[in-house]
Amino acid sequence: MSTLKPAPPRKIVRIDEALCNGCGDCLPSCHEGALALVDGKARLVGDVYCDGLGACLGECPQGAISIEERPAEAFDEAEVERRKASLRPRLRVLGAPEGAGPPAGGCQGAAVRLLPVVGGAAGSMGGPSGLSHWPVQLRLVRPDAPFLAGADLVVCADCVPFAVPDFHTRYLAGRAVVVGCPKLDDPADMDARLQALVERSPPRWLTVVRMEVPCCRGIADAALRAAGRPGMRFPVEEHVAGIGGGVTTRRVR
Repeated sequence: MSTLKPAPPRKIVRIDEALCNGCGDCLPSCHEGALALVDGKARLVGDVYCDGLGACLGECPQGAISIEERPAEAFDEAEVERRKASLRPRLRVLGAPEGAGPPAGGCQGAAVRLLPVVGGAAGSMGGPSGLSHWPVQLRLVRPDAPFLAGADLVVCADCVPFAVPDFHTRYLAGRAVVVGCPKLDDPADMDARLQALVERSPPRWLTVVRMEVPCCRGIADAALRAAGRPGMRFPVEEHVAGIGGGVTTRRVR
């Protein structure tokens, strides 16, 4: 007769396969690599990889992820590191430092990439892009992304590049950028992500760029709240782009 004791109950992720549509939005949020797409569905690849904290909960547009309490093997950080190390060669994150890739099993489109700087006027007609990294969407950028450390950071509303003709030369050259939409993104989620970002990787300088329309002020307010948290000492500017052209600036701190 076996003397092994059953695993004690603990909180762990549950995925409703009937609701999951296989979009993969949840994968980049799991830094432990506990999730993977298998046969077109997001699945928990092993109990030992899931810490049960639920960082992936807010990422599922179908509401397929929840936290349940059931008997499960204990979370094992050593196993997590071994899994990520074994999968890292398959991520093939070109140009990024070791360990800069997405969570193991994560979306390849969210993989961190440091883009080469090419000579010429960035963003000019026929010239190179001024973008120095990928991804740029706030919901996909990890707070520990290597391009954030000590960077001149631009927090940008995603309509701005369409209204500012020289956006690449004005805002991208030599800077890191994250973009979001205060009208379409969840405000609480935006607040949490920006706070985590500046706390984990405080920028050298923060520039917030938004459109002049009232609803766009949300991204500036979220960035300024993050910058105003205790211990944050970097300079802050707010830039407002007009729908018909032109940019006004003010030094906040």
